[in-house]
Amino acid sequence: MSSDDIGRGRAGERDGGGAPGAAAAAGPPRATPGTPATPGTPAAPGTPATPANPGANLPALRGHNAALVLGLLRAAGGQGLSRLELAADTGLTPQAVSKITARLRAEGLAVEAGRRASTGGKPATVLRLVPGARHAVGLHLDRDELIAVLADLTGAAVAVRRAPLAFEAGAGPVLDTAVREVAALRAEAGGPPVLGAGVACPGPLDHAAGVLHRVTGAPQWDGFPLRDALAERLGLPVVLDKDTNAAALGLAQGMPAGAGSFGYLHLGTGLGAGLVLGGSLYRGPRTGAGEFGHQTVQWDGPRCGCGRRGCIEALCLAAVARGDLPGAAAVLGAGAANLVELLDIDRVLLGGRTVLENPDGFRAGVAEALGGQARARGRAAVPVALARGGARVVADGAAELVLAPLFGARGVTVAR
Repeated sequence: MSSDDIGRGRAGERDGGGAPGAAAAAGPPRATPGTPATPGTPAAPGTPATPANPGANLPALRGHNAALVLGLLRAAGGQGLSRLELAADTGLTPQAVSKITARLRAEGLAVEAGRRASTGGKPATVLRLVPGARHAVGLHLDRDELIAVLADLTGAAVAVRRAPLAFEAGAGPVLDTAVREVAALRAEAGGPPVLGAGVACPGPLDHAAGVLHRVTGAPQWDGFPLRDALAERLGLPVVLDKDTNAAALGLAQGMPAGAGSFGYLHLGTGLGAGLVLGGSLYRGPRTGAGEFGHQTVQWDGPRCGCGRRGCIEALCLAAVARGDLPGAAAVLGAGAANLVELLDIDRVLLGGRTVLENPDGFRAGVAEALGGQARARGRAAVPVALARGGARVVADGAAELVLAPLFGARGVTVAR
């Protein structure tokens, strides 16, 4: 798959359907995965394959149609789908589906996997996705640690590496560590074809431009073009996003259609949120959404790294530092209740290393706050749960930044 195919496809084919091109194990960084769809490109991942948004038998939508088919094959897993089932689910003609699946097979992205039992006619041939046909790198650049994963097309990690990191040391040391660990990761997995690298780190940042802003506690990153610098060093297309956004995107991929909106609250070396609203990852027009930790709740509270006082992040981390985990959970719960009050989300998910050190305590503390809010409002409490993925939730989500645009029929829209 060429770098230009990531998230964009190749328009202009006359047959009305097809697959992304040949694998790109490396090469010059010519495209940035995860950019929004425009006319003549695949729809953003997650647009449901329903009569309201069917596949289109138009030459300009070749990549869109391929994404629909790939997304359905990904969701079907090992049991696969027949061409007739794919046609019914996408709204494409059987002829268009046949041409798309022929390319998928030729490029190693799909294989025939037996036949359905006959119901009176000719048994239907089943197709399934080949998970190892392509891979994506996911990098979580935390303030003191790097976690790197190599994920197959299903999002499953096939290799994982961890290394110390001093994010506040600036670009040089961080880039050197990232490049070294990605090289080791790919070598450990035998050098499979890699589509690109998703990079998740503390914000604020500009997702569209790939540029960091004044990261709390590390203002020297302000204005640094991290996406382009890493793309040049890695020789891969790179997409950059906030750690909480990447985690929320990855979590949304595993949820059933219609699962609703949620907030992912990440408490580690800092505190932030990833928001999935109405089925879409919400970044805001300037990638400023989800700065959950910097809502002021105590005017005379402790000084926060952002320069203000009484931010929820400062209160949470201060409670953790003095060993008051119930107090930290209560503060996090108060913030979660504010978020539910503001956005009317359907659920709250918790993650981050500090949460993982006392998962039951933090879940119970947040649940208590949400329960109190619900009683006051006379309604059912919004459920709270630990996010799946554990310590890898951000790194796994970073890989999904690369993978999600390939599977346009499932998951969430990568909205800006």
